[in-house]
Parts: sequence; C-alpha cells; structure tokens
Amino acid sequence: MVVELELSDGDVDRIFRALADRTRRDIVRRTIEAEQSVSTLAATYDISFAAVQKHVAVLEAAQLVVKRAEGRERLVRANPATLARARRLLADYERMWRARVDRLDDLLAEDL
Repeated sequence: MVVELELSDGDVDRIFRALADRTRRDIVRRTIEAEQSVSTLAATYDISFAAVQKHVAVLEAAQLVVKRAEGRERLVRANPATLARARRLLADYERMWRARVDRLDDLLAEDL
C-alpha cells in the first residue's frame, strides 16, 4: 500500500511542526469555533501580543489558518481544508500500518 500525498513533504513538515506547539493547537481550536481577532487571541494567553502574532504567522504559513484585515483588526479563522488533508494523510498511514499488522497475523497463523 502506498500513501498518496495530497500535500508536499514541505507542507506536511510545516503542518506538523505548527501543530507540535500547544498554544498553536489551541489557536486552531479557538478559530475553528469562531473567527477571532489577533487581539482577542492574545488576551487569552499569558504571552505577549507579539508572541501570539508569531504563532499565528506559523499557522498561516502552514495554511492551518487564514488571516484577513477588517479595518484595523486582523481576523483569524481556521482553514478546514488543510486540516482535512492532514487528517486524510494520517488515515492513509493508519490503513497502511493496519494492513501490515493483518499480514503479520496471517503469516503467524500459517505457522500454527
């Protein structure tokens, strides 16, 4: 079984590096629920506004969120299409490993 990549290796690296951080995962979660301003996000964390901006920039580079201007505010929302592609990639890997375990079970059953 071959895993068909909808994402380039670079895309996969950016997505999982971005999701490796707890604050960034929380930003994605919050912006799935509702679009939020960077200021609103910054108020929820015990880190600087600049640090939250950097987290949002990492998520944006990984295409996990989309940022848009509305007046003076920058609004952030999750990008469900990228999340879906990452989920499909993980599901493909899970199917591949389950198939390998099934083959191993079959080989072991033949020896009995």
